[in-house]
Amino acid sequence: MANFQVVVADPDSGATYQRDVDGQDANRFIGKEIGQTVGGDAVGLDGYEVEIRGGSDNAGRPMRDDVNGPALKEVLLEGGTGYNPKRDGERKRVTVRGKEVSDDIAQLNVSISERGEESVEDLLGGGDEE
Repeated sequence: MANFQVVVADPDSGATYQRDVDGQDANRFIGKEIGQTVGGDAVGLDGYEVEIRGGSDNAGRPMRDDVNGPALKEVLLEGGTGYNPKRDGERKRVTVRGKEVSDDIAQLNVSISERGEESVEDLLGGGDEE
């Protein structure tokens, strides 16, 4: 059974909210890819839509939107998600996850893409200001 920690970002206020999601709500994310939207009621935001922005597995390996599927893959990176080079032209082979959400994902990052009637603060409570 899938179990995620979902970090919901509110682009208007800059606040983030962490929610533990499991069961049927977590299954709504399975099979979706980075950039796709899911109903906000899966994370407690009735009437909202959230867009999947990324995530990571239990070992901290990030999801990348340029790697297909849910599996691990070794890719040669020049920078971006999963690798921050120290010098110009430096490259490194790094193990990353694909862009599809699977049971192996531990944390999922989502952003509010469509707003509902009630405020986010009322539905999710206090957030972490950034």
